[in-house]
Amino acid sequence: MQAFLKTGRTTGDSSAACTSGESGTLTKRAKHSVPWVEKYRPKSVDDVVEQAEVVAVLRESLSTTDLPNLLLYGPPGTGKTSTILAAARQLFGDMFKERILELNASDDRGIAVIRNKVKTFAQLTASGTRTDGKPCPPFKIVILDEADAMTHAAQAALRRTMEKETKTTRFCLVCNYVSRIIEPITSRCTKFRFKPLGEEKIIERLRYICEQEGVKVDEDVYKDIVNISGGDLRRAITTLQSCHRLKGTQARIERQDILEMSGVVPERYLEEFISVCKSSNYSKLEEYVQNLSYDAYSVGQLFEQLTEYIVYNDGLTEKQKALICEKLGECCFRLHGGGSEYIQIMDLGCVTIQALKDQ
Repeated sequence: MQAFLKTGRTTGDSSAACTSGESGTLTKRAKHSVPWVEKYRPKSVDDVVEQAEVVAVLRESLSTTDLPNLLLYGPPGTGKTSTILAAARQLFGDMFKERILELNASDDRGIAVIRNKVKTFAQLTASGTRTDGKPCPPFKIVILDEADAMTHAAQAALRRTMEKETKTTRFCLVCNYVSRIIEPITSRCTKFRFKPLGEEKIIERLRYICEQEGVKVDEDVYKDIVNISGGDLRRAITTLQSCHRLKGTQARIERQDILEMSGVVPERYLEEFISVCKSSNYSKLEEYVQNLSYDAYSVGQLFEQLTEYIVYNDGLTEKQKALICEKLGECCFRLHGGGSEYIQIMDLGCVTIQALKDQ
């Protein structure tokens, strides 16, 4: 019996050791698998890339600890959420989590949430000192990310809460389209527009990340990532990390790797589309569409690149460009509405053939 108990204890100890060993391995993996977007997110307002005007105003507000209600709007990946989170960390320090209520578009943000969760948090009082005794602003911050997805009823309820709780709470609304925010809310907020990041700033940030992570990258890769991201730094960093994971830590990232990872349609498909349409052969057009589908390229991505290719194509007249781009807009609209990719690209091809005939 004693031997059995000893054996059981030994087995338990060994299993515990295995469990602790596995947990240690998982912890190490977790440290290495942190997304670079989160790992290199700005920790202070001064770390924010490009947005000089916004940073200057926020820095002044932080020095006086007097923060107004904010409305941050602009394209995705330009640093809107990162900026307000960095400002909140500087304001509250260790009390950051207690003083911040952040709601995203993935949360339920109907009128009930505004009346209950947001209103309850806003009514709580806040002290003017931190746990370490340092002075702290006597208010809290409610961050509503992607606020343009809120219903008009929820925005109307939020307006009343913003009026009543100005002494204890500041509101920061983050959105892509400011036109979807009702006028009574925009008039109560200081508005800041975040512009798409410039090429030099994105390349500078990507170089810094590559140096920190030990990533080997060809020089022309940076410009390709900038062109693909379209001023979206988050997308640029995610593309770089995805390609790094795919190639491995020792391999060098080349231009072709970036193009394959991002799903960009090669330029030869754009040139072939115009040449097929110039031939006025509908059988060739159908064969081209089939080959495109076999290679699994997105028709939506093709339309996006085709728009720029046609606009800057010197071999087409202005009238031809206008006719083709008008049909491109219609096909993109139908495609986003759930239309068939095959039918839309065939429709565009037929109109393009007709437009090129009438030159």
